[in-house]
Amino acid sequence: DQMNPSQSAEKVWFITGASRGFGRVWAIAALERGDKVAVSARDISSLQPLVAKYAGAVLPLRLDVTDREAVLQAVTTVNEHFGRIDIVLSNAGYGHQGAVEEISEAEARAQMDTNFFGTMWLAQASMQIFRAQGFGHLLAVSSVLGVFSAPTFGVYSASKFAVEGLFEALSQEAGFFGASVTLIEPPGYATDFNNASSAKYSDAIAAYQPVRDALSQAFEGYAFGDPEATANALLKVVDSSQPPLRIALGAGAVEQLTGAYQSRLATWNDWREVSAAARGW
Repeated sequence: DQMNPSQSAEKVWFITGASRGFGRVWAIAALERGDKVAVSARDISSLQPLVAKYAGAVLPLRLDVTDREAVLQAVTTVNEHFGRIDIVLSNAGYGHQGAVEEISEAEARAQMDTNFFGTMWLAQASMQIFRAQGFGHLLAVSSVLGVFSAPTFGVYSASKFAVEGLFEALSQEAGFFGASVTLIEPPGYATDFNNASSAKYSDAIAAYQPVRDALSQAFEGYAFGDPEATANALLKVVDSSQPPLRIALGAGAVEQLTGAYQSRLATWNDWREVSAAARGW
């Protein structure tokens, strides 16, 4: 009879995209409290500092999340190595910026391949393990831009909106097997999301410069959050006996999200009579 992790102090994690940013912060937080953590990155050498410090508590894996077979194999490897997996966290991803008209087909497909399909492959692999165990918690890093969008973030938002839709369905399926699902929705944090390694940009069409200027102006003086400050919030979520489907991170995030929904509700209500007249029966 498998022991439910809530009865055991130590948890086993698998975190993708753990070489930097949120992934690294959360891996260290888990390791510091005595958990076991499998970490993956495309460049395995970036994980060596974790191995040097935490030794056998860490399992480093080279993984490109766009490779479905490799993702399935990685999850199997983690399960065999530690004997179970309590928490899987899909963090690998990047932001592509460009106005919708500027984005090439290759850029759009690459964005979806990593952010959406990479998360989907991890979800499929995790559910095989979680169903067999009768427990498990799958989390994915979405974004406030997975709930509303902004100019030049269209394809990034599309990838996160897609993850949100996938996980909303999955949470209802996973519940049948004792597993939980959570979407993590951060606003802007001072990770390297905006640096060249984590952000990509389409070739600019000059006509869109006013759009970019307006966005820059809107973000002037924006206080980016400290990624380290998210660790305790994440640990509270994974330690909860009833984790939420969605958790916003950061001081202004809940206000941003509720504002987006209030705006939608207002629009639907404004057009309610037109909607009702279209019922067709």
